[in-house]
Amino acid sequence: MYDQIRGDTLFTILYSVVAAMAMMAGCYLLFNKANAFVTGITPPLRLRRWAGVFLVSLALNQVWCMQLFFFSSSEDIEMVDLVGGLIQSVTLLPVAIVVLLAMLQDRRRPLWPFAVMIAPAVAGMAACVVTRSEALFPVIYAYDLPLIIGIVTYMVRALRQYGRWLRDNYADLEHKEIWRSFIVLAIILLAFIVNELCDKAPVYEYAMLVVTATLICYLLWRVETLSDLSMQKVSGSDSQYAFATSQSKDFTLLLQRHCIDTRLYLQYDLNIAQLAKAIGTNRFYLSQYFSSQGITYNTYINNLRINHFTNLYREAVAANRSFTAQQLASESGYRSYSTFRLAFQQRMGQNVRAWMSDMAQNSQD
Repeated sequence: MYDQIRGDTLFTILYSVVAAMAMMAGCYLLFNKANAFVTGITPPLRLRRWAGVFLVSLALNQVWCMQLFFFSSSEDIEMVDLVGGLIQSVTLLPVAIVVLLAMLQDRRRPLWPFAVMIAPAVAGMAACVVTRSEALFPVIYAYDLPLIIGIVTYMVRALRQYGRWLRDNYADLEHKEIWRSFIVLAIILLAFIVNELCDKAPVYEYAMLVVTATLICYLLWRVETLSDLSMQKVSGSDSQYAFATSQSKDFTLLLQRHCIDTRLYLQYDLNIAQLAKAIGTNRFYLSQYFSSQGITYNTYINNLRINHFTNLYREAVAANRSFTAQQLASESGYRSYSTFRLAFQQRMGQNVRAWMSDMAQNSQD
């Protein structure tokens, strides 16, 4: 395969461009703390740094592998290939896992389970480098399957925990949910695996340049558009309040007085910690209250906002005022209309347009 692409000037140029893209994107994330692409969003600093490290590592791996385009000796090519595989196994894969974990902002998860899972693959690649042989490759490839299954299983479980945490603490989930990013990154990872297992014809190498460029752009976009939730986290001291204190409070009355009557729920970025402070308790006990009611914080706030929307709609119709659903959604505490549409569908069992049509028809009957 290397003989076929060695004289391919176009491939060499594109390969160099992709490596340069990775290096520039990585340096941008590492050394520029400001968000130059999306205003109004502060990305998580930890994610930003690790994503930068990953992209720089990707660029350096690309640079290492460029040697393969110039060597003609099969022994030199094999050695560069083996060392490149070892470098990837100790840099790209572990750092990629840390990047994924950094997207989950509910808590910091331990890294040792992944170190244990990756260690056999690293040892196998190291043995290949020492012996200058690909004899262990079938064993390494066979181990890759349970390794991938283990990583995916852990990530799916962690992602579900993160989703529950978001709904327990935030009403507006825009720029916070990441499950779509995990799916996209999993597809990209699958493309890399397929490329490793397939016969590396030039067409595969060109395809991988496209996949790598997509990975760079998507990761940069994801980091820049993910909101930092660390400032909204409540310190551990909040959980030290005596439970008797929370039991003595009538949460229903407090929420009516400090959230509903004051229309605090219209604050689009309101989170459970801020609401708890407003009613004089802490996040832990307020979350316990919502759980006892069989709802989440997300459900509670969205129900209030949807009710507010329906009241605004009826008032506007009664007063014969012109309006749009987007305008009323904005006045009901929704910064994003797509977020409103999803919340409305879940609350009312039908989309906004159908509901408004039914209301108009009922008013005519």
